Amino acid sequence: MTDDAAVPDLRASDADRERVAEVLRDALAEGRLDMAEFEERLEATYRARTYGELTPITRDLPVGGVAPPHVSLTKEPPQDGSWAGRIVGGEGSSSWGVAVLSGFERRGRWTVPKRFTCFTFMGGGELDLREANFADREVEITCVAVMGGVNVIVPPGVEVVVRGIGIMGGFDHRESGVPGEPGAPRVIVNGFAFWGGVGVERKLTREERRRLKEERRQEKLERRASVRELQQDYREDVREAHRGMLEDHRDLLRERHEDRRERLEERRERQRERRRERDRRRYGDR
Repeated sequence: MTDDAAVPDLRASDADRERVAEVLRDALAEGRLDMAEFEERLEATYRARTYGELTPITRDLPVGGVAPPHVSLTKEPPQDGSWAGRIVGGEGSSSWGVAVLSGFERRGRWTVPKRFTCFTFMGGGELDLREANFADREVEITCVAVMGGVNVIVPPGVEVVVRGIGIMGGFDHRESGVPGEPGAPRVIVNGFAFWGGVGVERKLTREERRRLKEERRQEKLERRASVRELQQDYREDVREAHRGMLEDHRDLLRERHEDRRERLEERRERQRERRRERDRRRYGDR
């Protein structure tokens, strides 16, 4: 099934909403929408939950100047997690972003083109590449921030090269020069910031954070189980040592009792011997 109107109640994804938002941005740049209409439709786009809510937003706008826009129901195949599977070629799902007294963002499953350009004026933008595919082994992101800011989020393993400059502003170079993993894409961030800033940071995906959290939880449970086993072994050793001490104490008491009995018997024997000797001296042999 590929007809959007036939499935108006089907839930839309973040990528679907982002494709509709890209159509609106193109319409704003071409003068088909004024700023008020653009903001109204963009808000409705990100608020939409189904295809039936998304379709009317761009019904009167062309895509590529010919066909009416529609949200594709063709889903991308699941990724295998390798870098080779994320370098897909093509033109990219979005090539530019603009934020004038507003903001923009690209996140989720989108394709980073070979060249992406963004501009912010008293606004902000975010480019999240953690779950993105890449049109090429090397992509270039040009950021121009005038009294605004752009934040680029990359996953671990990606090589980042920062070549931007700041004029009464700043470019974040902390991640530049960190070697990438074999087969990972290379992200070049350039441009300039005037009274603004461009930040680059590495973050794990939510799935990776959950996986690491689960691993830490399992390790914690294993450590607790190991501690319990050690405690159990320690208690057994203590009980065994206590039993041994009790046995030694009983043996010692038994030996002392035997010694006292022997000494008492010897004393009684000596007393009997003295009485017999006294009786002999007193009465003599009769």
